[in-house]
This record gives sequence, structure tokens and C-alpha cells, in this order.
Amino acid sequence: METWEVSVPDDRAEQRTCLICGDRATGLHYGIISCEGCKGFFKRSICNKRVYRCSRDKNCVMSRKQRNRCQYCRLLKCLQMGMNRKAIREDGMPGGRNKSIGPVQISEEEIERIMSGQEFEEEANHWSNHGDSDHSSPGNRASESNQPSPGSTLSSSRSVELNGFMTFRDQYMGMSVPPHYQYIPHLFSYSGHSPLLPPQARSLDPQSYSLIHQLMSAEDLEPLGTPMLIEDGYAVTQAELFALLCRLADELLFRQIAWIKKLPFFCELSIKDYTCLLSSTWQELILLSSLTVYSKQIFGELADVTAKYSPSDEELHRFSDEGMEVIERLIYLYHKFHQLKVSNEEYACMKAINFLNQDIRGLTSASQLEQLNKRYWYICQDFTEYKYTHQPNRFPDLMMCLPEIRYIAGKMVNVPLEQLPLLFKVVLHSCKTSTVKE
Repeated sequence: METWEVSVPDDRAEQRTCLICGDRATGLHYGIISCEGCKGFFKRSICNKRVYRCSRDKNCVMSRKQRNRCQYCRLLKCLQMGMNRKAIREDGMPGGRNKSIGPVQISEEEIERIMSGQEFEEEANHWSNHGDSDHSSPGNRASESNQPSPGSTLSSSRSVELNGFMTFRDQYMGMSVPPHYQYIPHLFSYSGHSPLLPPQARSLDPQSYSLIHQLMSAEDLEPLGTPMLIEDGYAVTQAELFALLCRLADELLFRQIAWIKKLPFFCELSIKDYTCLLSSTWQELILLSSLTVYSKQIFGELADVTAKYSPSDEELHRFSDEGMEVIERLIYLYHKFHQLKVSNEEYACMKAINFLNQDIRGLTSASQLEQLNKRYWYICQDFTEYKYTHQPNRFPDLMMCLPEIRYIAGKMVNVPLEQLPLLFKVVLHSCKTSTVKE
């Protein structure tokens, strides 16, 4: 099967722009699409531990002509847009140390520590006390699968309205919920100034159109077949709801297996690698599909079933803090997807990008996976810039959802099975209620 080499064609060079300054991008550098100038600036700033100052209000406009006027705001933009410091080699030589694809979002507090130089001082103290046993900086210790740490996508400056959850707890237990909802993802805290060029009319690259069509042909977008209709007045038990969730998971997993066999690049990888990829990403694939192409059934029919389930006082008392964090993140992510209204084509690209994770251990063709990942990364960007001309930040918005999905999927594994019915009840009720109000 012919492999499409990932490159930016000359006739489309002006249409692929740096997410920092809007200049012509040359590729994927340290996790995001950027130009050579911003790539080099970010590398020098991190390697040399530079601490800059802004003489204005720390909100300078970044453009190709103005990017050199304020180094502080330029580095700030690099961090806000997700440039990955972990990808820079320690010796400053060419060639990234970590080939992970996609931006890495860090908290506002962590960004402030970097900009002020505090993190560099802490890092120096760490090496003086512990030696060079670990060369990764404290702020970049995301997992090797590019998942953010618990604090990497959280911010204490926002709160989330868990529509109905406090009411549930008060109604069933007569007690208030501990006020620990100050943590909320800030995946999309970009500057008000768009780093992209003004929207221009353009056409979709023929290769992008062909490959997206092939991805769409592999998808099963038919409604889920698992029965989710319950008679009025019937009280659903915890065991019944759990059994339904298991049947849904089985059907969704079966669809992912069938999807893999229809992928346009199926013959390019070994069965061993596909098995490794599926075993590591199946939860993420199911979560992504539930929030997008199957969302009407999940947040409609399934929500109606969970509404007929009343948790006991014991279930409410035992609900874990880890489960609470998953609830917060799922509700936030639902609203983000609901706001973006992800198309089937974007979903197909996001799914392929998430599945082709070359950082998973045990793979035999990591470099080939990286090329495939880049291929669909560029295709997704090409499609969104073509289809949504007046939404210049749409592509980074979509890509920033992927590490959050990975993190949530990883956290859900640690939630006790008996708590899943209550978790789904709260999430689905909250999301459905807020959608109806809109």
C-alpha cells in the first residue's frame, strides 16, 4: 500500500500557519504546528533557562512582524499553545527527545513558575540534592502516553456547575457536598489574539479528501443496538444498570475491533502492534465515540434509564474522590464537545490520531506509527481549516480534547466498578439537564 509522506506542499504553504505568530509553518515542532523561528526561540529559551520581562501588560500581540518585540509574551504564547518542553534534548542538539504528537497543556500556576524562573531554580536545587537521575523537568512529568498529570489541565480560577449532583447528595443524604470543585480543566485558555492569519477561501487537498473518505468508510455510524428502553415507573437497580453499561461497552468495543480491520492503513502494521494499540486505547476510543457520534443515544436513551436508578445512602457515602474528579472532567468535556459540534469527519480523524499512539510500550513499529499519526494530524487540520474557515482555533481546540480523554479514561479504570452506575447517573443527568436549558 502506498504511503503518503507527511510534508507541507509548496502551493499550500501559506495556508498552514504557525500557532504562535501566524507565520508560515514548517511542520510539527515540540508538539504543535509552528514556524522555524518560534521553534528555535522556544528551544533557546528552555535550554538556556531564560527569564524575560514584559514592559506592557503581558498581553502583547504575536504576529510575524511583532513576535520579536516581546520575548516574554512570545514564550508565554508557546506554553499556552502547548509546546512540549519534554521534547527538547538536554544537549540542545537537533532531534527531539520525545516524539509524542500533540500539545501538552499545563496549569496557569505552572506557566507562571516557568515565566518567573522559579521552576528553573527548583530544578537546579533538585539536581544539586539528588544528582542527574532524572532529566525531565518537574513541570513536564506527564506519562509516556502523553497524558497530562492531574494538575496539568486543572485551574483553581474556575468552577464547574455539576447540575443536580449537590441536589442528589442533599436529597438522599441530607448533607452538603464538600467544596472541592475548584479544579476544572483549562484546555482552551488561549490568548484573545488569534495567532492565525485571517480566514481565506481555500480548497481541500485531494489526498486529504481521499483519506478522510477512507476513514469514514471504516466507521459504523448506525445507532447502537443495545436496548435502552425502560417502562415508565420501573425502578432500575444498581445491578441492572451495571449490566446495561457492560452490554453497551461490549457493543462499543466490538465496533472498535471491526473498525480496525477496515482502516486504510491496516496492512501497514503488524497484528501484534494492533493488539497492543487496541489494548491500550479501547477505553479512550469508547469514550470519544460516546461523546460524539453516539452522544444522542448515550445522553438521551441511557440518561433516561439512569434517571430511574436511585442510589442508596451507602453508595453516596462511599463515592470516591477519584470518581468526583472523573465526573467534573466528563461534564466539562461534554460541554466542550457540545460547543464544538464535532463533525463525523473530525471524529474519524481524532479517533485515528488517538489510536496511533507511538508512545505505547511494546510496539515494534513506533517510527511508522509516528508517520501515520502525523498523516492524520495534518489531514484533520486541513479539513477543519477548509470546512470551518471562520473558526481559526477549531483545530487546536479539537486536539486539546485528546489528552483529556486519555486522562479521564485512565482515571476511570481506578473507579470501583460498583460506583460506575452512580457516576453515569450524575454525569448524564447533569449534561442532559444543562442541554435542555440551552
